[in-house]
Amino acid sequence: MSTPSSLSTSFLSRRGLLAAGGALGAGALLTACGGGSEGASDGDSGSASGSGPWTFKDDRGETAKAPRTPKKVVAFTGTAAALHDFGVECTAVFGPTRLKDGKPDPQAGDLDIGKLTVLGNAWGEFNVEKYAALSPELLVTNMLQGTELWYVPDESKKKILSFAPGVGINVTKVTLTRVIARYAELAASLGADLQAKRVTDAKARFEKASETLRRAARANKGLKVLAASGSADLLYVSDPGVYADLAYFKSLGVDFVVPGTVTGGFFESLGWENAGKYPADLILLDNRTAALQPKDLAAKPTWAELPAVKAGQVAPWLSEPRYSYAGCAPLVEALAEAVQKAKKVA
Repeated sequence: MSTPSSLSTSFLSRRGLLAAGGALGAGALLTACGGGSEGASDGDSGSASGSGPWTFKDDRGETAKAPRTPKKVVAFTGTAAALHDFGVECTAVFGPTRLKDGKPDPQAGDLDIGKLTVLGNAWGEFNVEKYAALSPELLVTNMLQGTELWYVPDESKKKILSFAPGVGINVTKVTLTRVIARYAELAASLGADLQAKRVTDAKARFEKASETLRRAARANKGLKVLAASGSADLLYVSDPGVYADLAYFKSLGVDFVVPGTVTGGFFESLGWENAGKYPADLILLDNRTAALQPKDLAAKPTWAELPAVKAGQVAPWLSEPRYSYAGCAPLVEALAEAVQKAKKVA
């Protein structure tokens, strides 16, 4: 996504920081947002047909409609990456796509960003004129707070949604598997083959990683894990009940720190003088481009003195994962390894 270069107060209060936080298999998987496929199994999404009407009921309760299955899909970068993993290719993206060195942002996943139109690479950026010129047929993004569409600027939202129907998928206060399932439903409605080997292999990997994490958490019972994001002035301690990934990890037995004073719905903000408020054996640190990384925090005495930091038990946390089995399996595997290796130090 594109967040501001620093974690500003206004950004955090408005959006919560989300707060701070191989080649495709044959033909059917490369649908380029077209083709026909089955609809969702639970009835929440609509139907896909190469020649007939298309509908999909999103997590706002709104039903997106089109005379035919949308082919020109524009999506938030992480959303496009998730759809790609299920076999749907988008035309354009908005949100963090390229790093300063030109390489793909982590949220771009396996997207070939050189083949995509980028409508905006930072928070507040969305080139409406370029979007309109694409003749878009569908816009898709996440929802973090209520029904707000992530990275669709409020000031131009009405105009943006006048060109094509929009779909919002809720990614907070639900578990990771629910979000992945919703993206799978959407992808299927757009023509993806969910039984393609690439998709089923990714699901099997995700399920195996989840069981490995469950066993690791059981074997290292009592290990306290803190999920956080760092900025120049504050350490944001995230509420595991809000984030879909943390909620899922918790259901597998990971013992997370639960902050006592959550503001803005996502986290507790601690001045660096209070960084040690919650003892933790392992820290998951937001690794998005807008958040400070361990090398950036090394000069902060209170960070350096945290038991987990002193023990070298700090692991990267992609607090806005791409919601697919392929996107999340490596994250679960990495956490399982971190939990297996960590020792109680707090």
